[in-house]
Amino acid sequence: MTLNVKNLVAGYGSRMILNDVSIPDIKPGAFVGLIGPNASGKSTLFKTLSGLVPAKAGTVFLGGEDITHMRRQVRAKRIAYMPQAFGCNAILSVFESVLLALKQTTGWRVKSDNLDQVSDTLAVLKLGHLADRGIADLSGGQAQMVAVAQTLVRQPDVILLDEPTSALDLHHQLSIMASVKNETKLRKPVVMAALHDLNLAAKFCDRLVLLRDGRILADGAPEDILALSEIGETYGVATDLEYTKRGDLYVDARLRA
Repeated sequence: MTLNVKNLVAGYGSRMILNDVSIPDIKPGAFVGLIGPNASGKSTLFKTLSGLVPAKAGTVFLGGEDITHMRRQVRAKRIAYMPQAFGCNAILSVFESVLLALKQTTGWRVKSDNLDQVSDTLAVLKLGHLADRGIADLSGGQAQMVAVAQTLVRQPDVILLDEPTSALDLHHQLSIMASVKNETKLRKPVVMAALHDLNLAAKFCDRLVLLRDGRILADGAPEDILALSEIGETYGVATDLEYTKRGDLYVDARLRA
């Protein structure tokens, strides 16, 4: 289902974080990178889309339906949000934790296809070897990969991933991003990921949305957005957009003199 955001305003109490944010149609099967410096409003945008933070103004449409004021419990079946912080439960195994995430939106009776769905999700993310491990025994990076599994297993219409690679080494960054990209192509959800690594965003995302001070500065194809002077200005660095020998986009960034 297509996601559309119009003139969204949101914040905490009297402090507004998002100011008139509009994102035109994000089609099913699109992998969108949300980029911008710290405190630009990326997490608040995701929390507002998922219903954790109520919108002060504006609308959120999913498949043409206005879901702006839909109850959070109902919206959770359609929009899955993975926050930056991942809480560990010492009692559950990895398999059980992913199954629990699935059952939160499908009812508590466990069916055989639920077990298959969990196994398939762990396999896609190459986490099958961790299935019987306790959540509390995982490294920070492993726990973050399990959090991605908990999000994907629900197979929602929209997936929001807040810094999904922040605790991962280079191998697992590429592995997770490739797996999410493949799932996006296969199941056709709308996927948005808040990313600090512009080169990961360039490599995997179909579209980039640049956010600064709670406002959208630019929205478009990676090669267009990363070539803008606003990139360097937003991050307070000097940048050059180059291409690798493989033809991949590469952002060369350095501190300004």
